[in-house]
Amino acid sequence: MEVKDNIFGCFMKIGFDPNLTEQDFVNLDKAFTPYIWGEKGISDTLKKLKHENYGKDLVLALFQFNVKPTPMELQRLKEIESYRKNEKSIGIPIIVTDENFFSKSEEGRYSFLKQSILQKLELLAEVVKKKKLDTKMDLLKADLEKLLS
Repeated sequence: MEVKDNIFGCFMKIGFDPNLTEQDFVNLDKAFTPYIWGEKGISDTLKKLKHENYGKDLVLALFQFNVKPTPMELQRLKEIESYRKNEKSIGIPIIVTDENFFSKSEEGRYSFLKQSILQKLELLAEVVKKKKLDTKMDLLKADLEKLLS
């Protein structure tokens, strides 16, 4: 098993809308996936940051991209999930909709992703402070801002 040492990971989930056809799901996947895992995707950029550089208490912050979640799914999403002490990880949902992503230009889409990630880092900083984790959030934020600029 490959051991991951990057502090950030990415996950994607398309909302389960019963009105969408299988082809609609495929189209959504094809429209969104390249921005995360494609040639110019942000996942490779995020992988440059290694968790050991920021402390021992946080090993993985997982950005969970929820693509067009249904109203019921939206109700269940938190701004940020609880810290999982055993895994030393935390899930960070980002909601992707027509309004904030699909209706934008390519530049606008990357801008939305970068702004969303940086905004969520503020919530992560609050969790780190509240849970008294040793994570060097100021350094992590500064490094991430440099990478995303």
